[in-house]
Amino acid sequence: MPLTREERAIQNGLMIAHGGSYPWSCDPQDVWAELDTAHHFKWFYGDVQVRGYYPAWKVLELKREGIKLAKEPGDDELLREGTVDFYSFSYYSTDVCAAHPEEHGATDGNMHRSIANPHLKQTEWGWTIDPLGLRISLNQIWDRYQIPVMIVENGFGAIDVREEDGSVHDQGRIDYMRTHIKVMKDTVEIDGVDLMGYTPWGWIDVVSAGTGEMRKRYGFVYVDMDDDGNGDLSRSRKDSFYYMQKVYKSNGEDLG
Repeated sequence: MPLTREERAIQNGLMIAHGGSYPWSCDPQDVWAELDTAHHFKWFYGDVQVRGYYPAWKVLELKREGIKLAKEPGDDELLREGTVDFYSFSYYSTDVCAAHPEEHGATDGNMHRSIANPHLKQTEWGWTIDPLGLRISLNQIWDRYQIPVMIVENGFGAIDVREEDGSVHDQGRIDYMRTHIKVMKDTVEIDGVDLMGYTPWGWIDVVSAGTGEMRKRYGFVYVDMDDDGNGDLSRSRKDSFYYMQKVYKSNGEDLG
């Protein structure tokens, strides 16, 4: 008999790039467009790794496309026994889906294009700023899987300016972190979600994995380097560094 989740000495998780999504309207066609998109891009990989089997819709989709999965004897059993102990994911923004997206204005993101959400502000790269969307996503994940959840990426990509005295005033990033951490507290204390951990992206400026740019900065520490390789790699603490330092020291109680 395989060990239960509680009996395992070493816990393992997964990493899902989880983006929340909404239907454009209450038109059933838009609602279906969101559900269909979510199946393929939000839930499929988690369903397999958490539940231990391929969902029925994917099996039928592969069959229609003439794809037959090659399986050895015992593969299905291994998949069922090798499920993850917790669901870990990244969260940055949310998208809007519609049955006819060409009829609506779009916003550019790093990975894909989404219909612009008129209710939300955007970053300089067209990513929506949606802390409530994180609460919605956490509740959806918890309700779907009923295993501990961990946020392993969450942050604010922006163009930062280092002043002559070395300071970097990134109030937008502070606002983003404050509102998202507050939502995490509500999700745990009000909704009862088992949120086991949180790590932001990221502590120090690095080349953006999405665009290959240095100018899209996520860190709390500024690194002197531009997209053309100019700079001496010296480092400066941004205002967000001191804000997050306060948050950590207070164990998340001081979010002011």
